[in-house]
Amino acid sequence: MRRVIFYLFYDAQGIVDDYVPYKLNALRPFADHIFVVSNSTLTPEGREKLADVADTVLARENVGFDVWGYKEAMEAFGRDRLAEYDELILMNYTFFGPIFPFAETFTAMDAREDIDFWGLTAHGEVDPNPFPDTTGTLPLHIQSHWIAVRKTMFTSIEFAWYWDKMPMVTSYTDSILQHESKFTQHFADRGFRYSILFDPSRYPTTHPVFDSADLMLGDRCPILKRRMFFHEPTYLERNAILGRRVMEIVSRTDYPVDLIWRNVVRSAEPRTLYTNMSMLSVVPDVDTGFRPDPPLRICVLAHIFYEDMTDEMMGWIGNIPVPFDLVVTTTSAAKKEAIESALEAYALKSVEVRLVESNRGRAESAFLIACRDVLTSGEYDLVLKIHSKKSPQNGANLGQLFKHHSVDNLLSSPGYVASILGMFQSQPSLGMVFPPVVNIGFPTLGHSWFTNREAAHELADQLGIHTIFDRTTPLAPNGTMFWARPESLAKLARHDFDYSQFAAEHEGWSDGMLGHVIERLYGYAVLDAGLRIQCVFNTDWASINYVFLEYKLQRILSMLPAHTQEAVDYLERARAALESPPPPPPPEEPPLALLKHSVDRSYPRFGRFMRPFYHAARATVRTGRRMRKAR
Repeated sequence: MRRVIFYLFYDAQGIVDDYVPYKLNALRPFADHIFVVSNSTLTPEGREKLADVADTVLARENVGFDVWGYKEAMEAFGRDRLAEYDELILMNYTFFGPIFPFAETFTAMDAREDIDFWGLTAHGEVDPNPFPDTTGTLPLHIQSHWIAVRKTMFTSIEFAWYWDKMPMVTSYTDSILQHESKFTQHFADRGFRYSILFDPSRYPTTHPVFDSADLMLGDRCPILKRRMFFHEPTYLERNAILGRRVMEIVSRTDYPVDLIWRNVVRSAEPRTLYTNMSMLSVVPDVDTGFRPDPPLRICVLAHIFYEDMTDEMMGWIGNIPVPFDLVVTTTSAAKKEAIESALEAYALKSVEVRLVESNRGRAESAFLIACRDVLTSGEYDLVLKIHSKKSPQNGANLGQLFKHHSVDNLLSSPGYVASILGMFQSQPSLGMVFPPVVNIGFPTLGHSWFTNREAAHELADQLGIHTIFDRTTPLAPNGTMFWARPESLAKLARHDFDYSQFAAEHEGWSDGMLGHVIERLYGYAVLDAGLRIQCVFNTDWASINYVFLEYKLQRILSMLPAHTQEAVDYLERARAALESPPPPPPPEEPPLALLKHSVDRSYPRFGRFMRPFYHAARATVRTGRRMRKAR
């Protein structure tokens, strides 16, 4: 069977990640012509990647979404030329594959000589139609990421008319209603026969390629939708869709999962990805997979401002179960001497104590300026960033908690550290490991950008970091202690930061200053480098955090609708109402009405209590007016 594939591609930055050529290479044995239409301008490297695996590459403006991309590609290819082929496939970039060999798909469907078009997957019927301003049902329809059309249909007048009369598509909803949900029923009503390889009637959900992805993969479906990684987590939570379970299935196939990670870390909102894929590991205090050979080249970069903490810090660092180099930075000659004296008690492979030029920027300037040569040398596989931490501004209890949250979850025990090192060994796409956001005693959940977001955007633009920023809580190493591959931080490490850019000691250490901004950018730099992040808890801190998180959540949700998205919708409506300007009071009684309106908005319970008194006061005012008019 002679086959032509029209492959629709889009990337806001014009970057072609390797999952695309991998997929197109796998399709090549089954396609005589591959025509890629890109709804975005391509980088030179991206165009070259596509040219290596496609016969035609057409880049166009993103007008009309995928529907008009297909329409213009077919027009450019030409109907007479298309008639030389037996099958046309309209396919797009919204899935990874082949998770299982495409040969299985084509063998099964090439045997079906009784059909005019077919799909890989379909969305089941939904009654009533869930889209706004629609009536009736959303019909069962082959999904537009893979629609195969045989010659009997694509050479027909009906097919030509369908595309000639296609209205301009201006939104995602238009794309669904005017094409994807319409295509199957439209041609079936005109007598064309179709089939679905993975028929939704075999699965317990109406959208099985997403909602039952684990079951479809169990049936050797060759694709995994990218949306699994960036869809709203409240939907996955409400429907018990576990991305980690899906990825466990994929990891047992021959598909190179690093292709997935290198795309989604760049294109998904980080905290959404972190949640959907459960990128948190509760690590036991025993080794669960470290391999001593080949040895990892490790450098510990420790900023010690409080020299009296040197022995305490070495107690943590001493849990690293393999040889490492140690580079210490400090702020005065006296501290340097005291630290060097204390370090003589430890049998260290290699140690250097450096005196920083300035304490402006504290641990962040020490890391990115004083240790820039270490980070950019290419000599190390991993670095550990750690610093003496007392946080006196937070008070004794919170300062101690923040310190131990940061350190215990990186260096809990030799076995614990070995497990973290094993993660890096077994997962080439892993770029950084740090504890999850500290939240006990700190108002970080939903707020930890604080006043740093705008400055972080500006710095990211300077550095060429294009990762999507999180809406509320950045995926960042609070306290700036972490394990990382040095190359994951290249854009930060190679930037010519200067001590003068950081706040002086007398200016304090406030949000919005460069040090706090960099703290929030570490994770985004890693993701921009195409590497992923994993958060880690030891079992002790996991149990402590879970019960407090559970309590905080149930305390809030007890006053809201039960399900998360319903609660969010409720609160967003309430916020919009609070932020909207109040309507003007009735002209005949402005002072009293204004007072009532203000009380009702600010203190609703008190407003309800005062309502009878308000009505009595209003009656008195009106009686007085009538008496004045009667005189």
